[in-house]
Amino acid sequence: MDQQPLKNRVALITGGGQGIGQGIALALAKRGVRVSVAGRTLSKCQTTCDLIKARFGIDALPLACNVENAADLQQTVDATLEAFGGINILINNAVSTSPGPLLAQTEAKVLRAFRVGPMATLRLMQLCHPHLRQQGGSIINLASTAAKRWDMSNYGVYAAEKEAIRALTRAAASEWGKDNIRANCILPHANSPALKHWTEQNPEEAAAFVRSIPLQRIGDCETDVGEFVAMLCSPESAYISGQSIAVDGGQAYMG
Repeated sequence: MDQQPLKNRVALITGGGQGIGQGIALALAKRGVRVSVAGRTLSKCQTTCDLIKARFGIDALPLACNVENAADLQQTVDATLEAFGGINILINNAVSTSPGPLLAQTEAKVLRAFRVGPMATLRLMQLCHPHLRQQGGSIINLASTAAKRWDMSNYGVYAAEKEAIRALTRAAASEWGKDNIRANCILPHANSPALKHWTEQNPEEAAAFVRSIPLQRIGDCETDVGEFVAMLCSPESAYISGQSIAVDGGQAYMG
């Protein structure tokens, strides 16, 4: 039995310079996956690549990419193909949102949230489709349990963009299954910089949030979320597609 079934596969990860994206990159690299790490800040992407080299002895590719920009997405795909010769795994992790009450939302903020979220996710899935189908591929999109909250006040736009990503993921699984492409969503809680910032800004809400998690803790970006994503990309998960899976310590009810 192959002990490293993902070795030499190629993964493209957006938002890979920190947090959950970095955790996923490390978990995949641990299994011998060649990783293209894309993000707005090249230095952060380089840091992830340096960690991969130091820990696993393999090279990774840092790429500056603003996912709002269609040309940047095309260049990111082209650079990954040039460096590694293919794409087998696509991780859409980059995010931007507009928190706050609905009456305070501006059209510009909402449109940007949707450009970075579902629009960029769709564009990158379209760009990667012909390469994913060559050897069979896996798409993992990052969604959120925000729409499952007991009180969605101030999270309406965030929940809406993430629910749109869930719908696109389900459609990709339905349409591209015949191409041997699997598509799934994860809805994670993890100690990312964004969550840490939110915790600092909302300490009472954050404490109540943690108390509502049956496992009584926030997940780790690499060991909890990254390792699960690696498993979802592996042959052992070859029959799993079109699913939205909460990686959240048991908090959300997905029924």
